[in-house]
Amino acid sequence: MDFFIIAVLTACSLTAPAGGDKGASKARSCSDIRQFYSGKGFSLDGVPQSEISGEHLRICPQGYTCCTSDMEDSLAVLSRREIEGHLRDSGRSLQTYLTGQYNAFNGYFLELLNHSATSLQEMFPPTWGSLYSQNSQIFSDLYTDLTHYYRGSNVNLEEVLNDFWARLLEKLFYQANKQHFIGEDYLECVSKQIETLRPFGDAPRLLKIMVTRTFVAARSFVQGLVVSGEVVRKVSQVHLTQECMRSVMRMTYCPHCRGMASARPCANYCSNVMKGCLANQADLNTEWRHLAETMMQVAGRFNGPSGVDNVVLSLPSRISEAMFVMMENIESINSKLFQACGNPRDRGTGSVEPDDFIKRGKVIVDDNVGSSSSKMDKMVFDVTAKLRDLKPYWVSLPDILCSERVAIGAGAEDKCWNGMNRARYLPEVIGDGLASQINNPEVDIDITKPDMTTRQQIMQIKVMTHRLKNAYNGQDVDFQDTSDDSSGSGSGMCNDDICSRGPRLVVPITDRPIIYHKPPENDMVLASANQDLPSIIFYLLSLLLLLLRR
Repeated sequence: MDFFIIAVLTACSLTAPAGGDKGASKARSCSDIRQFYSGKGFSLDGVPQSEISGEHLRICPQGYTCCTSDMEDSLAVLSRREIEGHLRDSGRSLQTYLTGQYNAFNGYFLELLNHSATSLQEMFPPTWGSLYSQNSQIFSDLYTDLTHYYRGSNVNLEEVLNDFWARLLEKLFYQANKQHFIGEDYLECVSKQIETLRPFGDAPRLLKIMVTRTFVAARSFVQGLVVSGEVVRKVSQVHLTQECMRSVMRMTYCPHCRGMASARPCANYCSNVMKGCLANQADLNTEWRHLAETMMQVAGRFNGPSGVDNVVLSLPSRISEAMFVMMENIESINSKLFQACGNPRDRGTGSVEPDDFIKRGKVIVDDNVGSSSSKMDKMVFDVTAKLRDLKPYWVSLPDILCSERVAIGAGAEDKCWNGMNRARYLPEVIGDGLASQINNPEVDIDITKPDMTTRQQIMQIKVMTHRLKNAYNGQDVDFQDTSDDSSGSGSGMCNDDICSRGPRLVVPITDRPIIYHKPPENDMVLASANQDLPSIIFYLLSLLLLLLRR
């Protein structure tokens, strides 16, 4: 009899409603969630009028509910779409800023180049006369090549500058020796003597250092802005996982299903959900910070006495001064060239003195460096401040997404939604990044399967940071300088105290390797025990039979 009573009580307990919070009270109306659900654009077909038992729910707690399985699925998809929309909006805002900075700096730099080229075209004819007008192509070619290099073309900056000085030497020598027959072979010999002859003094070497530093840094900086924007665009479009969708649904819309529409998530609960959903994005943090810091360093090179404005706008005057150095020493230069290349045949006409085609006077370029520098200073200040603010961007996304969602105010911690009910959320907030999610109580993540799009973007950031570091050190990214620094014409890119030498560097791995925890070995132990169980039973039965026979 006692056994029968116990069996009946057990059966009753198993068939009791899962939501014990209702008891025998009357089922609550679902009018609020019907209005809410319809407002989200869903049909009310199949939506209950009053609460029903929730055994069918797969995401929300299985108490009394106003949500069917179809409603739960629809709201889960909606919750993921909303979060992905917020991520895209945040990324789009950052992209817009980076694009704006690119347009501002790129436009300003090209404006400087154009102004410098225009100044040369206007100021050289009064000083150099026919020498410039008959050979203006070599100057326009120089600016064209510099512009192509800055815009990312596969141009060797060192070769561009060396070729310019060699061609300029040929033209000046030809103009100063019109009384002689000067053929192409002879001019080729002349250009080969530039390194030992040093006809332009120290100008080629100094100009190479300044131009290389400025243009390599400028090109790498704008490329850094472009790459940063592309990284943000691609990572912001990564779809959230099914596990994340379930967790966001439980946090966002399950309170509505339970008739707690006013309940807002606990702050720590929301943090854990978002940290789990955005674990891959958080792994960008280390390399993203390195990129921002390196860009700030490169931007710091753009202002000051050796900044972009002074270097670009001073090109005409520096080139003109180098030309004056050669023409003032033309007799000595001719003597050395005749000795190296042979005496050219005379035309039978009188010699042409340098003063015959050079109208004395220095080239004075109206460069407006003062106003330009102030504009550059403001640009550098603005972009540096913004890059500093953007360093924690990827790990701050959970806080950004939770800021308008969580419960706030007095007593909020005890009345917030914790995923099951209105109560305090007890688990601690976990760390950032994929490896930390092994202990996430809200989002089930396989930490051994990182998102490949995000990993590819991490590598893109590493490569760009490496390029910027080279640029900061004055090294051309695509064409590393390997020539001798001591050549008189300035064929070496840098002195030992200006930039380091050496082979092309390998992209450094700047983050610590992620060590994944091994899965628990309990299953292995149980499997081993199960395999041994039949032999143990057989042994015990044999022993029992032996005892019975005795």
